[in-house]
Amino acid sequence: MIGTGLTVWLTGLSGAGKSTIAAEIATALRSQAHRVEVLDGDEVRRNLCADLGFSKEDRDTNIRRIGYVADLLTRNGVIVLVAAISPYREVREEVRDRIGRFVEVYVRCPLDELVHRDVKGLYRKALAGEIAHFTGVSDPYEEPEDPDIEVDTSTEDVATSVDRVLAVVESQLVVRQVSGAPFAVH
Repeated sequence: MIGTGLTVWLTGLSGAGKSTIAAEIATALRSQAHRVEVLDGDEVRRNLCADLGFSKEDRDTNIRRIGYVADLLTRNGVIVLVAAISPYREVREEVRDRIGRFVEVYVRCPLDELVHRDVKGLYRKALAGEIAHFTGVSDPYEEPEDPDIEVDTSTEDVATSVDRVLAVVESQLVVRQVSGAPFAVH
């Protein structure tokens, strides 16, 4: 199993739990001697995409850049955990098609729960019109139509979400190792 590349793309609104789930999955996979990298949307934007704004075109470019890095790592036997809002379905599908070895995880959480959890106060500001282009409030978020797995962080705890995603990831790693065939999750 070691050395089998795979991209696990966690998409969902800000504050839904993508980064928390990705970090826990990374810890679990590393404990099994897998090579793992986490590409957190906020960190990538700060370090690789600081030149981009929040227009649709810039958001698409941001996701394409993350996808490019994920593809390179995946082709080199790394399990890549991407935790990025990725608001537009078309670009998520484009990245999936490019990488191929891909599991889409929809981290669902209703807006009212996100507002309730809002530690940074971003949703309150966005709802008050103080933050423009805020995904899920003043900019769209296109939910995945057919994710490989969906977790709902408003109804299940982190450990349950992590266990459910890990089960899908581990099954895909075993399928890939046993078959040696081209990878197709969908």
